[in-house]
Amino acid sequence: MRPAIDGSRRFYEKKVADLISRRFPKYEDRIAVGIAGEGSDCFGYDDFISRDHDFGTGVCLWLTDEDMREIGGALSRAYDALVDEQPGGAGLSARLRERRGVMTIHDYYSDILGIDCDTRNCTIGDDDWRKLDHSCLATAVNGEVFRDDMGSFTAFRKLLLKYYPDHIWKVRIADELHRFASGMQVNYVRCMTRGDIVAARMCQAQGLESAMQLYFLLKREYPPYYKWTFRRLGEIDREETGNAFSDLVRAFSEQNCSLETWEGRSYNADDLNTADPLVRITEKLAARIVTMLKSRGFTRRSDPYLEMYVDEVLNS
Repeated sequence: MRPAIDGSRRFYEKKVADLISRRFPKYEDRIAVGIAGEGSDCFGYDDFISRDHDFGTGVCLWLTDEDMREIGGALSRAYDALVDEQPGGAGLSARLRERRGVMTIHDYYSDILGIDCDTRNCTIGDDDWRKLDHSCLATAVNGEVFRDDMGSFTAFRKLLLKYYPDHIWKVRIADELHRFASGMQVNYVRCMTRGDIVAARMCQAQGLESAMQLYFLLKREYPPYYKWTFRRLGEIDREETGNAFSDLVRAFSEQNCSLETWEGRSYNADDLNTADPLVRITEKLAARIVTMLKSRGFTRRSDPYLEMYVDEVLNS
């Protein structure tokens, strides 16, 4: 079910395509149209709750910088008037109007990714790749392109969909391996031994995020905005393993820190406290991540301590 995406396609086919054909015939094959960018609707995740803010039918019209100078203003006015004629159109929020309508290809990608995108040459330098946030990348390539005869909008989209360059990809995997290990396989133990439940909870949050980030990195897919990350993870995992990984992530998130299992226990970094359910789930999650590392050819080992794979990934 993709109610907003499907509704936007119908709006384009029944209304917007005719507007462009009648009013801007010389540019008909130069205007890219679709729905993508910010908002749960562009991920196909909109539901009844989504209607409380920035909700409504619309499309994005992407122009080159040159075409924006030629027809941008006139096309914007014509499109806005068309939207206002639709039921509820005049009540669209200002934020939704910013996310839809006429924009340049350059500004669309640059605003979402937070870098100055070279959409003309379709290149991204290493420094910019390192700056990019996973969820922003997912936002830039979500939704659907309905028409792009020139291919200018789609060309940069394809560049992003090829995923990170390998050396950037490996650095990001190594970073998350370290974060998971330091959070849950090292510092959680120290915090619980001290009885510091707040710090332990922070370790748990770090471990939860890193486990999911590692899943997406090893699947070579960008995770969406954080509130949709687990939903997307579950969709992929259900298709591939019947929820083997996502069930562990859910169990990890639901498990409380068990202070009673640490009472009277002295610190020993080499002795797992398997009486703590969260420690047991952590090791199961780590083992799953190691299996994924092995499937990508990063290692042949099976030890669940993730820090030991950092150099192996970087030097692979």
